[in-house]
This record gives sequence, C-alpha cells and structure tokens, in this order.
Amino acid sequence: MSDKKYLETHEWYSISENIITIGISDFAQSELGDIVFLTFPNIGDEFTKGSPIVEIEATKTVAEAYAPMDCKITEVNNQLDTEPEIVNTDPTGSGWLVKAEIKNIDDTGMSFQEYESFIS
Repeated sequence: MSDKKYLETHEWYSISENIITIGISDFAQSELGDIVFLTFPNIGDEFTKGSPIVEIEATKTVAEAYAPMDCKITEVNNQLDTEPEIVNTDPTGSGWLVKAEIKNIDDTGMSFQEYESFIS
C-alpha cells in the first residue's frame, strides 16, 4: 500500500513512469455499498485535476471518482463492465478504475497513514 497515495475525495492513485492508475479507497467502497455499474470515460479523453472521470453507481447512491492530476485516459478496467463488484472486494487492487498518461504531475496525495488519520 505504500506506493499508493490517497485524496480527500477518497480516490487512490499510483504512478509508474508517466502512467497513473486510479481507483477508489476501501473506505469509499464501504460507504457506497454494493457497486452495480460504472460509467467509464473513452480512451483518449483528457481531464484536469479534480474533474469527475468515472461515475460509480451503487445500491445506496451514485458517486464520482475524480482525476488526481491532469491526465489522458489510456486504459479502462473493462473487467468491471461485467463484474463491478470487484471494486467492493478489491478496491485497491484488481478493482482499479482507469489508467492515464500524466499531463501535469501533481503528486500531493496523502500516504496511507495520513489518509487513515483523515477518515478517522
């Protein structure tokens, strides 16, 4: 978990070279309840930091995941089209949402320990 950074909006991200992988935190998925559907952006879509990138439909509510930094979508987790519940069972692993090329690095997320303090 140490390679992941967390945001106050409950996304996590990890950076490898110039690619960012984005998902939602375990706390976020537990607050949402059972996730039933996700609406993904298109490959090539560009987002600025703080823009909504994925709509997450759950039994309790509809929420959005936001871009941690300026980026261009390179991949979406298509497995979630048929198995959205993976976000509930493994939100910080195989339940990742999108991968994107970083356009403007802004690596100001919280460590897992800082995030744990933030949500408690």
